[in-house]
Amino acid sequence: MPSPQSLSEPDRRQVATWAADCAERVLSVFESEAPADGRPRDAIARARAFAGGELEAAGEIRRRFVAGRAAHAVSSPAAVAAARAAAQAAGVAHMGAHALGAAAYAAKAAGLAAQDQPEAVRDEISWQLEHMTDETKSALRQLPPVGADTAGPLGPGLLASGILGSIIREIQAAIGDESPQREVP
Repeated sequence: MPSPQSLSEPDRRQVATWAADCAERVLSVFESEAPADGRPRDAIARARAFAGGELEAAGEIRRRFVAGRAAHAVSSPAAVAAARAAAQAAGVAHMGAHALGAAAYAAKAAGLAAQDQPEAVRDEISWQLEHMTDETKSALRQLPPVGADTAGPLGPGLLASGILGSIIREIQAAIGDESPQREVP
């Protein structure tokens, strides 16, 4: 039985566009530190190609870690988070829950890149929510609350803790996740 974090392939294709949009907003944070490293940009392009039906999930599952390795090529926490946002966007082909990871890492990168602007994370989350289609909301509502299911990226690990967990909880609350085991932030 597939994980509840997987989503159907049509739903993964739907949320991949939004995940790519989220990651692309902070791509310049990574590229300002590593302008010659095209792995995050390529990951975002692959997420878009997957969303458009140009790439198959099987091939993308094998390639999903490439952009994540780019995080080791930079030193600033903001650039690392931006690379991880792109990697999470590419991972949507494998598991739909990675879309929330892409959004969380993008908001984290935005906040780290603008530490003199305390509202930067909230502004990024607002942008993400405003640019989410009804179809994307519907697909993301199928995911379990972050930290509630151990069979995927939304399990009790990295995405469920700290600022990443807080961001995902805020997004899930805003889109109206109606799961009875929802954690209250």
